[in-house]
Amino acid sequence: MRILVVEDQPKTSQFVKKGLNEVGYSVDIAESGSAAESYLASSEYDLVILDVMLPDQSGIDTARHIRQDGFLGPIIMLTALSTTKDKVHGLDAGADDYLTKPFSFEELLARVRALLRRNNAKAGVNSVLKYSDLEVDLVHRKVTRQTQEINLTAKEFSLLEYFMRNPERPLGRVSIAEHVWDVHFDSESNVIDVYVNLLRKKVDAPFGKKLIQTVVGVGYVLKET
Repeated sequence: MRILVVEDQPKTSQFVKKGLNEVGYSVDIAESGSAAESYLASSEYDLVILDVMLPDQSGIDTARHIRQDGFLGPIIMLTALSTTKDKVHGLDAGADDYLTKPFSFEELLARVRALLRRNNAKAGVNSVLKYSDLEVDLVHRKVTRQTQEINLTAKEFSLLEYFMRNPERPLGRVSIAEHVWDVHFDSESNVIDVYVNLLRKKVDAPFGKKLIQTVVGVGYVLKET
């Protein structure tokens, strides 16, 4: 899952990015409303965390613009303003939820998970992904194969989720980097190959059938041999 954080205060944006990265989300940061609109025009995001106070335009205007441009995912607005009137303005502009600063990361994470779960249900997206004898429960972040539970790190889980959402589709390293890491990830490094090998040791090695295949000159594919 990719999340765009729109926040011009580096301390806040890095705090949110670090926390979301640690639980497996890929996060990009936009420091202005216009930058956020550019990010959303060029990449796909599952959710936007949007500060109301931005240097170039208000978060409320930004929310209205990205809704007009067709973004359908959830929007959480962050604000130091807590009056009912302020919240109504944000919700009217297209926000799905409102969080007042200062906030705990645990509360933000709970809101993110709830909105993503609700959005997936509304879109008819199953919270359990299945391919062959492999099963990934997105809500409980649980992976099983042949009824055997497999323990993955947050990044391994994100990588597997991306494979499971695109079965039998060859995935290039740049595509993997953008969806599992972020747009600033150095796709020339070997980190992706290292993580794929780590994932294979847990998901493939203990079982007879191998699912994560190398596509020469492209990248990798989740496919039965």
